[in-house]
Amino acid sequence: MALFEPTPYENELATKIIGCAITVHRHFGPGLIESIYETCFCHEIAKAGLKGVRQKRQPIIYDGITFDDPFRMDIVVNDTIIIENKVVEIVLPLHKAQLRSYLKLANRRLGLLINFNVELLKEGIHRVVNGDATHDL
Repeated sequence: MALFEPTPYENELATKIIGCAITVHRHFGPGLIESIYETCFCHEIAKAGLKGVRQKRQPIIYDGITFDDPFRMDIVVNDTIIIENKVVEIVLPLHKAQLRSYLKLANRRLGLLINFNVELLKEGIHRVVNGDATHDL
């Protein structure tokens, strides 16, 4: 299977993650800071029986060298899906490109960019696939 084709497991996991995000958004709505959504989102992920790691460090390998100054991914669920949380007025193509770069660096297939600053969360969920086009839900 090519890297950019999510597996059935990844697709099912993404569906569960989105359900957790919806639960948090229904409770709070838009307008809070990112860290509040992240904390409560991770709580919902754990309640769903999934393993969510906040601010997961990812080493950077460049020119055959592993650098000790890794970047941090907002949330990684079951060591499979990278979640980039946002609280922005408009999701820009740059935000999606950023998540795509994270997917490449971490060698993962599927990421979710979730913008909690929307009236209806469905409008804030963006599926990003490594090596493929971005798909909005």
